[in-house]
Amino acid sequence: MTYDTSRRRLLATLGAATVGSAGCLAPVTRTALEGDPAPLEGSRDGTSQTTPDGVAQFRGSLERWGYYPDETVPDAVERAWRLPEVNTGEHTAAKASATPLPDGGVVLPGDTGTVTALSPDGEVRWEAYTDTWGRGVHGTPAVADGRVYVGAYDGALYAFDAETGDRVWRRKLGGSIGASPLYYDGVVFMAVEYPDPDGSMFAVDAETGAVLWEDAESLPTDHPHSTPALDLDAERLVVGANDGVLYGWDTETLELAWTFETSPENGTNGQIKGPIATYDGGAFFGSWDRRVYRVDLEDGTEDWSFETGWLSMTGPAIDPTIPAVFAGSHDGNLYALDPGTGEERWRFGTRGALTGCPTVCADRVVFGSKDRTLYAVEKESGEEVWRVDHEGVVTSTPLVHDGAIYYAERAPNPPTSGEDQDESEIDVDGGGYKLVAAE
Repeated sequence: MTYDTSRRRLLATLGAATVGSAGCLAPVTRTALEGDPAPLEGSRDGTSQTTPDGVAQFRGSLERWGYYPDETVPDAVERAWRLPEVNTGEHTAAKASATPLPDGGVVLPGDTGTVTALSPDGEVRWEAYTDTWGRGVHGTPAVADGRVYVGAYDGALYAFDAETGDRVWRRKLGGSIGASPLYYDGVVFMAVEYPDPDGSMFAVDAETGAVLWEDAESLPTDHPHSTPALDLDAERLVVGANDGVLYGWDTETLELAWTFETSPENGTNGQIKGPIATYDGGAFFGSWDRRVYRVDLEDGTEDWSFETGWLSMTGPAIDPTIPAVFAGSHDGNLYALDPGTGEERWRFGTRGALTGCPTVCADRVVFGSKDRTLYAVEKESGEEVWRVDHEGVVTSTPLVHDGAIYYAERAPNPPTSGEDQDESEIDVDGGGYKLVAAE
């Protein structure tokens, strides 16, 4: 199927959709867009990622590969700057990552609930505020049409002006949002959690914040903390949830096409916490049942699973040139797997859990660990290139962009009651970093 046909079907479906009865929102319809669609980069064969022109978002593409073939990782790095007090909360999940801005620099949210735009030299351009506190923002923003779109733990989706930081609109969708938005052609797809616990998937008009569609029939039975992926070739929208189920919707009808259940055993559960990546007809993800999976996008059946030493909540990165799937685990390892068979090619061990996603570039893979270290390894062999140590754990996904690496750390846990520890020796202002090539 050609790209144009797939895209028109998706937009036509949204145009006919109304909000279901699961929420308290009034029915909203979307009018048809004028003109022919602009072509997207990449082929429509399932083995090329789709990066909409002028859009920057988590993992780069609609398929969430985390693959940047035009970026290189230097042989050695040094810190250019650090922005303090980004992640000061105690929540241990992976933290928000930076997104490039169209005029240079990046935008980075944090546990404080603040969204900060930074110039390439670390100067704060503007700060925007969400109506949340504590866990703040964990999702990575999408930047498109001159706006910054991000969800927060107050259950709202926000749009801020990318140049000034002014709030354009706020749409309350549920109890909390821990996932990253997916922007596609004027529509923002968002996984939302409710306190029951259950959840839903939304499509929101990027211009107005109006709800175009909500899945009211097949709600996840537990929080969808996972970040969705959109595969135009397979005509699937996919997301995971804390109930251990992967959900796949048909983009032509926006009806649920299938569900896939993970296989918890030995006292574990099958929660799917991390982002989903799609490639070559498969959906790739990690589960708390100690496996990394490939599931067929057409019918939702298992193609293979790879057993790790502990639970996995990272979103896999895809490199189509090797080809390889790079996935991390709480067992401290980054694994390179064959995307067709799941066979292990190599593993790289750290001293802590891997919760943030790896980023793969032209030559190397960059990723963080809860051993308070950022690593770079050769993507073909897994051989270490360099490491950078920190006071806090590195759980955000590194952004490699324009000769620099942007990422954030989470502050170390403060001592609990009864511990004999000097609080003055503990850095509790986890921040954001920019690394550049060492001279």
